[in-house]
Amino acid sequence: MNQLEQFKDIETFIFDVDGVLTNSQVLVTEEGQLLRSMSIRDGYALKTAVRQGFNVAVITGGRSEGVRLRLEGLGIKDIYTGISDKLSAYEDYIDKYGLDERKILYMGDDLPDLPVMRRVWVPTCPIDAQPELFEVATYISPLKGGAGCARDVIEKVLRLNQEWPEE
Repeated sequence: MNQLEQFKDIETFIFDVDGVLTNSQVLVTEEGQLLRSMSIRDGYALKTAVRQGFNVAVITGGRSEGVRLRLEGLGIKDIYTGISDKLSAYEDYIDKYGLDERKILYMGDDLPDLPVMRRVWVPTCPIDAQPELFEVATYISPLKGGAGCARDVIEKVLRLNQEWPEE
């Protein structure tokens, strides 16, 4: 199978946050607040996928209110935060909507993502993910976490389906 063919039938995107939608670094303020940086380009792609009718979800171990508000602002409704067992959250999500695992793309960057990556049709990771994920991923984005890796996979799927805006 051509590597791009695996993207053709994707209807659902699921992303981890730290290390995928962020660069895996956390800034800590003197008050103890944790700050993350997210890519505007990833945000545009996430919003575009939602607008085009794709299912988009986030499953993260983090509990950042700022991240939740940012994702809600992009139109993402299914945001699972504070999750230690990502596979359970994943199963809840697919059961909730009756999703076909052969039409799901998941992007993670670290060991807690492996159980979900082993279940989906298109397991992906950014180039700076933990090496163990490279053995499971069918696609490794050439971009780092927080630097456009989410847009990379979303844009591939939408372009293959003629749903990427040509402005």
